[in-house]
Amino acid sequence: MTRKLLKLTFAAVLTLTVPMSLWAVSEEPGIEQQVNDREITITVQQSTLLVNNAQGETLEVVSLTGNQLLKVKIESPSQRIELDIPKGCYIVKVGKVVRKIAIR
Repeated sequence: MTRKLLKLTFAAVLTLTVPMSLWAVSEEPGIEQQVNDREITITVQQSTLLVNNAQGETLEVVSLTGNQLLKVKIESPSQRIELDIPKGCYIVKVGKVVRKIAIR
């Protein structure tokens, strides 16, 4: 049961991962426009998350069992978030960017 749940969780993470640059095709053939030119970065330092270029987005931290542990609105271009959660692996989602992190 646990092995199946982990496989499903891992598959969901892979499915939700979106490339950093999103492209849209314009009305005219052969012309592409870059829709999102900012790259959201998520850095982990011990139990602190540093999120860049995500102002106005929502950060979510989810355990591997699917329990939402934290939901925070990103207010500035560069924001630090202290995580008061036990050591382990978690899934972090900011906008359309999804990452697996390890708290040590």
